[in-house]
Amino acid sequence: MKRAYGVIGVRAIMSNWNADFTGRPKSTSEGEIFGSDKALKYPMKRMWADEGRKVMYLKSYIEDKGSLRPKSLKERYEELFGKFDKKTPTKEILQNLFSCTDIKNFGVTFAEEGQNISITGAVQIGQGFNKFEDTNVEVQDILSPFSDGKKVKSGEDVNQSTLGTKIMVDEAHYFYGFSINPKNYDEYQDILDDFTGYTDEDFAEFKRVAKQAVTRFATNSKYGCDNEFALFVEYDTEKYLPDLSEYIKFDSQKKEVDLSTIEELVGEEAKVEVYADLYKLKVKTKWEVKSIF
Repeated sequence: MKRAYGVIGVRAIMSNWNADFTGRPKSTSEGEIFGSDKALKYPMKRMWADEGRKVMYLKSYIEDKGSLRPKSLKERYEELFGKFDKKTPTKEILQNLFSCTDIKNFGVTFAEEGQNISITGAVQIGQGFNKFEDTNVEVQDILSPFSDGKKVKSGEDVNQSTLGTKIMVDEAHYFYGFSINPKNYDEYQDILDDFTGYTDEDFAEFKRVAKQAVTRFATNSKYGCDNEFALFVEYDTEKYLPDLSEYIKFDSQKKEVDLSTIEELVGEEAKVEVYADLYKLKVKTKWEVKSIF
């Protein structure tokens, strides 16, 4: 494999795929709803970790002064690989970092105790923009079973429990473009022992979680978010393509993805795989479409 490109599609029905700090779905200054690459990477990393693979960039906790706090980068590294200090050889650190599935795909910035390591990931994922035309943001009031503890402590009269809100979209369809450049790891093959770079097996593993991780990750706010589409384009030659998600045509009425422009861009020399939720989504293309489930 020389290069690969593709698109990952996520459907959100009465859920909040990626909220900003106010709790509302992330949007641009012009009001266009989108999801960050971090929102897509997280369920992928969570899936790998739950399967027993090494994953560096996941929050884990440690007891500190009677309470729990997130571990530092150093503490997370030591959780996976044992003691680390400024005398630890850089080669050893690199070897360990590349053994983490998330780093093998997405890269890492590791700056701890005299080490300043930056690995540009083979897999680069863009922002996922919502292509559904009639998305509405819904705000749902939630009644808590508990009263306000601060008011109780201050002696105020409390006659009702607290209120909260849950913010969702009624329907949205996010499309993420991605590219894979195995050459990003060429320089490390001469440095690290038995390091083979980004392999066909790594790509196969990425494709597996790209098709399943969102559906598998069903938290309260993300219940209703599912994988609904995936396109993988693989070349055996050096081929340079733009972000393919920009060329996705989505018919909001028919719930149909049109790949005709992408077919022209990709050409005939590529190996192409298309997956979709065939119960909910139509795909207009000359390529075979397989079930994403």
